[in-house]
Amino acid sequence: MPETGKIQVFTGEGKGKTTAALGLAWRAIGRGLNVFMVQFLKAPDTSGEHFAAHAFAPMMMIKPMGRKGFIRRRGWEPLDTVLAELAMEEARAAMLSGEYEVVILDEVNMAVHLGLVHVKNLLDLIGAKPEHVELVLTGRYAHPEIVMRADVVLEMRKIKHHFDDGVAAREGIEY
Repeated sequence: MPETGKIQVFTGEGKGKTTAALGLAWRAIGRGLNVFMVQFLKAPDTSGEHFAAHAFAPMMMIKPMGRKGFIRRRGWEPLDTVLAELAMEEARAAMLSGEYEVVILDEVNMAVHLGLVHVKNLLDLIGAKPEHVELVLTGRYAHPEIVMRADVVLEMRKIKHHFDDGVAAREGIEY
């Protein structure tokens, strides 16, 4: 168990933020730590990590709490705000439960950027973090106040990507 958990932020326009968080989770599980990931903006059974998490149970729990489809394409609706608020409640409960040494809020930065989560609520959650918990926040557009509170901030930057050539996301690789 880590003596002092840190706050890590994986942000930026490039891909790999969730993948980096999952890599951290895999390392933690390998050392006997329990991991909880709540996913903002992602629907159940839509990403490969949802299926893989079953192999890591009970040491890893992934709870997707979004609706299917990309908010930027369909626009957000009041239900998206409700789901984001529920995801914040799940994250807080897991973080304070004593069951998990690593808690990941996947796409929470984007939820803040879209206005589904108030930055103050995320800062309050960070302030309530038990000392031993490693807290990981992913998603584009990390709010400057979140960046200031973090111990580690990594920015993924796209240099080149096949999406720009019209290649769609590939099952098992991008999701």
